[in-house]
Amino acid sequence: MGGLASALCFARRGFKHIDVYETASNLGFVGAGIQLAPNMLRILDRLGCWEGSQLQREATMVLETKIVDGPTNTELVQVDLSDVQSKYGYPHCTGHRASLAGGLYEACQKEAGVTFHFGTSLIRVDSFGPGKPKFTVKPRDGDEKTLETDVLIGADGIKSALRYAMLRELKIDAEVEDTGQACYRIMLPREQMEPFPELLALLDAKCAMRWIGEKRHIVAYPISGHTIYNLSTCQPDTNFAAATNATYTTKGDKSAMKKVYDDFCPLVQQMLDMVPEGEVCEWRLRSHKVLSQWTLGSATLLGDACHPTLPHMAQGAAMAIEDAAVLAEVVSLTPGAGTDPEALAKSLRAYELLRKETTWNRVEMAAFSGRTLHLGEGKAKAERDQQFAMAREKGAPVPDKWASPEVQQAIYSHDCMKEAAEKFSELYSSLT
Repeated sequence: MGGLASALCFARRGFKHIDVYETASNLGFVGAGIQLAPNMLRILDRLGCWEGSQLQREATMVLETKIVDGPTNTELVQVDLSDVQSKYGYPHCTGHRASLAGGLYEACQKEAGVTFHFGTSLIRVDSFGPGKPKFTVKPRDGDEKTLETDVLIGADGIKSALRYAMLRELKIDAEVEDTGQACYRIMLPREQMEPFPELLALLDAKCAMRWIGEKRHIVAYPISGHTIYNLSTCQPDTNFAAATNATYTTKGDKSAMKKVYDDFCPLVQQMLDMVPEGEVCEWRLRSHKVLSQWTLGSATLLGDACHPTLPHMAQGAAMAIEDAAVLAEVVSLTPGAGTDPEALAKSLRAYELLRKETTWNRVEMAAFSGRTLHLGEGKAKAERDQQFAMAREKGAPVPDKWASPEVQQAIYSHDCMKEAAEKFSELYSSLT
């Protein structure tokens, strides 16, 4: 998402030579549901990827969220989201990751300045400067090529090759580490749910559900025009304990998945029963410590490459797309029209300053929400449930940060591009 958005943002800013290197032989869009928050839609709309798009046509507007106790199906709190569009200019929606990525890719293909190089891997960074960064790539069926560029952007995710190269150069240790959590992603088609009125009601509702229990929870919502019910789980990472698999995914076992949630309510059990044998896949959730620096010379990182997050705030893709928008904004404002490597390096440091606190605040809130949602019996859980009760009766803050109105206000109203335009000159001038 971050790489596609970067290419498109730079193209829309008038840059003419944008090369995108992708290890896969094609983008092959897959994945499951994704939450489309207003701060993301604001950027997509400016890129021409929202209003009137296929993504918008297929999107499901979310008008409420409910957090319920997993074992008993007892509602803990309901949060009304019907005023989100009037407050922030855009609704809160859900969609399919393939539609989002496909829309960005289609828009990139219409830009003459964007060239995709599929089946091509970054082998090494030969120089971070002074001067232009130099790097070596290798096509899958070709010879290595050493290239140079004005700006080198690592939008290559949690396993970022550019991050590893940058940290080696800076002698910084920030290895990827396990979070102790993993997730299943499940999509149930409408035809499976139609015979069951209670399940069909979930699919037809404009509601995001969260069933919570000790060390586990499930988020669920309709996507693709209410034709698919998307479930994303989070549970202790046990299946990867002895694995060395670099993909962070493993073929799951349906019986093992059901055992993890065997004390959850019959409604959840019924949906897990519908998952076809052999189609259970589990993702390991990984992270790394806060980076003290994610820019070196005219090279920089964005998205999961520099601030990977747990999914509990539904802001991972949104942050990557915001990063892309801010990055293109500050580079376009660089004195000298990008001809001076030192000026570009200062602009990239300004980008980092604009984004670092914002992104890591959201990363921390996601981790906090995970800890709060997963409490077992005891005093802390009793206090949390009392907070849920107060939120239900008095409109107080919700312990689940994603659903809490004051947190939504801070995130959904944030216009990262406007902030970049307003603060760039001052930040740029302050840097040496």
